[in-house]
Amino acid sequence: MRIALTGATGFLGGAVLGQLIAGGHQVKALTRRPQPERAGVEWIAGDLADVAALEALVAGTDAVIHVAGAVNAPDRDGFVAANVTGTEALLAAAARAGISRFVLVSSLSAREPDLSDYGWSKHAGEKAVQASGLDWTIVRPPAIYGPGDREMLEMFRMARRGLVLLPPEGRLSIIHVDDLARLLVTLAAEGGASRHRLYEVDDGLPGGWRHRDLARALGQAVGRRCVALPLPGAALMAGARFDRMIRGQAAKLTPDRARYFCHPDWVADPARAVASSLWAPRIVTAQGLADTAAAYRAKGWLR
Repeated sequence: MRIALTGATGFLGGAVLGQLIAGGHQVKALTRRPQPERAGVEWIAGDLADVAALEALVAGTDAVIHVAGAVNAPDRDGFVAANVTGTEALLAAAARAGISRFVLVSSLSAREPDLSDYGWSKHAGEKAVQASGLDWTIVRPPAIYGPGDREMLEMFRMARRGLVLLPPEGRLSIIHVDDLARLLVTLAAEGGASRHRLYEVDDGLPGGWRHRDLARALGQAVGRRCVALPLPGAALMAGARFDRMIRGQAAKLTPDRARYFCHPDWVADPARAVASSLWAPRIVTAQGLADTAAAYRAKGWLR
């Protein structure tokens, strides 16, 4: 197939790109910066605000995998531009090009649109896809980990230091990037049963992970016994305000992120699971975490 891909230069999108190429697909990939030539890939210069670039991206393709989006932004407008307006523009380009198959990467945060601007924007992006008239499938991943990821890197670093600071008590699901990428590639080629379906996916652990148990698993992955310390929500919010004061718009822990970090249930809903005949996670999380830690060490990110 010929696949139009956004987010190909990011963590998840890069894994999707690699699996598409390995599967023999031809890929047209959107990029804001020049990229080295790669067999099987046609790089399209531009971004989600560039209508001409989106037209070029989807032209002659069979399906779209939309990975690009913002997980952090200084305000709601930043999330709207990336996760709502950009998605609407890509949907319009796909419709004009006569492409029906559209796979959207959303987020579990979309279940709670009133909790954060991020979740609200992901929910709005889902609504745009559902109203598009295209042959869509939406995937809501939980926390994604794997070699090359920087979002969970600090958790590994805390585990290596022996103290993992956590949100208030709760549970969450996680998934390895390669398992998620394999699902997205499968869905792009598959219509049928996945048409007009919204999936929530995970690593296969029923009921997800208690925060403390995930912290201990991270400790095992880095070879260190560690203490898990849940923080009150007020402490996280104070830390977010401090980070904003110090780093301004470059802050990593924003009040918006702190609000959804404090939510007690980010576990994938088994009622929205992918049929096992179509996909199932293959990577055992303990091994996936250990491999991720080893990759961090190889890059010099974890000492």
